[in-house]
Amino acid sequence: MTFLKRVGTIYIPVQHVRNAAVWYEELLGATINHEDEEKAIVDLADQSFFLVKSLPGETSNFKDHQSQSRFSMTFEVDGLKRLEEFRDHLLKKGVTVGHVENRGHAGRNVVFEDPDGNRFDVWSELSPDFKRRGSRESF
Repeated sequence: MTFLKRVGTIYIPVQHVRNAAVWYEELLGATINHEDEEKAIVDLADQSFFLVKSLPGETSNFKDHQSQSRFSMTFEVDGLKRLEEFRDHLLKKGVTVGHVENRGHAGRNVVFEDPDGNRFDVWSELSPDFKRRGSRESF
């Protein structure tokens, strides 16, 4: 029996709630739904994110067994061309973004960071379930 149907909310630690909310809105196309001194609630990629005021140095990253800093989430875009366009968009805005990577599986990936150092992965493939529902054009 499956109880869990979807992820409802993802929490991301940030230093300055207002600055983070504007960054997610302007660079990633998020919609700001609520904002106060402690948090902003934004919708992005069919998901609700809470940008939560946190202590200095807190991020959503973690270290793997080889002490490499890792991201905790992967976004999807529709194809390699869209991935490259997204990467170029971020580079033009001065965002820290890696090279397009071939990790030995279908599609390609790129990693970027928000101003608080939270790292995110982007994959050039859409999951099969999302393809069936139909995709929306946006970053």
